[in-house]
Amino acid sequence: MRQLKIIRGILVLLCFCSIVSCKQGPESEATEDAPKMFQVRQMKYPLWVRSSMIYEVNIRQYTPEGTFEAFRKHLPRLQEMGVNILWMMPVYPISITKRKGELGSYYAVADYTKINPEFGTFEEFRDLVGEIHRMNMHVILDWVPNHTGWDHTWITTHPEWYTHSGDTITHPLDNEGNPTDWYDVADLNYEVGPMRNTMIESMKFWLRAADVDGFRCDMAGFVPNDFWDQVRPALEQVKPVFMLAEWEDEPNHFETCFQANYGWTFHHLLNDVAAGKKNASDIEAYLKEDRSKNPAGYYHMNFTSNHDENSWAGSAPERLGDALEAMSVLAFTFEGIPLLYSGQEARNEKRLPFFAKDQIDWKDYPLQDFYTRLIQLKHYNKALWNGNDGGKLIRINEGDEIFAFIREKEGHRVIVMVNCTDHDATTTLTHDIYGMSQVFPKREYNISAGTPIKLKAWEYWVMANPSIVTDPNTL
Repeated sequence: MRQLKIIRGILVLLCFCSIVSCKQGPESEATEDAPKMFQVRQMKYPLWVRSSMIYEVNIRQYTPEGTFEAFRKHLPRLQEMGVNILWMMPVYPISITKRKGELGSYYAVADYTKINPEFGTFEEFRDLVGEIHRMNMHVILDWVPNHTGWDHTWITTHPEWYTHSGDTITHPLDNEGNPTDWYDVADLNYEVGPMRNTMIESMKFWLRAADVDGFRCDMAGFVPNDFWDQVRPALEQVKPVFMLAEWEDEPNHFETCFQANYGWTFHHLLNDVAAGKKNASDIEAYLKEDRSKNPAGYYHMNFTSNHDENSWAGSAPERLGDALEAMSVLAFTFEGIPLLYSGQEARNEKRLPFFAKDQIDWKDYPLQDFYTRLIQLKHYNKALWNGNDGGKLIRINEGDEIFAFIREKEGHRVIVMVNCTDHDATTTLTHDIYGMSQVFPKREYNISAGTPIKLKAWEYWVMANPSIVTDPNTL
């Protein structure tokens, strides 16, 4: 026993010395590109996530009927585009008490384990998920863990599960303790263990009963990290899942539960570039700062639109104008997992109301081929894959006007150049371009480093080797 104690003491001392030497050694000095030392948590990672993109489905506004069955008719078109993760906005019943607007917010949940009858039945949803799986696509559900609607049975059966102000259940506060304007929902109290357990069981219900493949978790930063640490292993008992956090400023989310989180900063940066407020150098500065904050292997969801931005800030064409395609190229080829919101392939210019019924203006899908090419390239070229499965982005030019970069992984290469201005601009590259196929339109390029390259206003070049294939669903 004494020898065992001595051995343990030596091991502890060695570990301590190792830690001290690591802290004091010259190689430990941080560089501006160095990621944080901890790694993204090892999870039961679904392999299909590696090359995935996300398509956000707004059932209410997708069709005149606003139902699962009506949306189902669009599945072959989405499959042909190469869409492979369908994020379903909340499908649960919406509370009537304190409802906002005509139909209320999707996020005022009245029951976590039932279907909004406006959309259809539980059986129709389950069958929809089954068909999506047969088409080699996957489904993540929008989950609302921070609050419920005021009609939820917990309000009366378990009022102690909610946050109180005095003797009254309160609506949510932000992380600084300031009141929000979310008066249509009641704030949940995560100091209550039974509520946590019931919440997790409700999530597992959808994995078992409807076979969904994961969750997009609303306001994930309003919920304690130790809850997310409980969630991941509990869900993995049922199946490997993809988890997306609607949050950005919490690197520990990658340690506790999530494979990806929101790229809010990058989204607003793209808006500012389109408006002439930021430039190519700002994109480079953003990337360096973002890498310094997050663990190796992290990735954000990159987007030019989503349900919040469309309703409150404006449609993508409204905000981005002539820069729409250029900013979309950056969103799809930058490090991270790209998102496409319902109707973007139709260049929908409507602000879809949040609390009322409307319909996407589908037109003749003018941008469908554009996004299809980007999605196919994402699937086929490993340089664009997500997290550690993709290639590191390296800028290969200088200046404020054009942002050019290369990403490489296991012999796969993508080079992207985007004019981030509303006027002609010229740049030179630090890398040669040989045997690269231009995606828009398809032609071959051979350009030596240092050769001047001129791009028109908001022009973009996307070059790849290997390039896209005709059938992304075979990948």
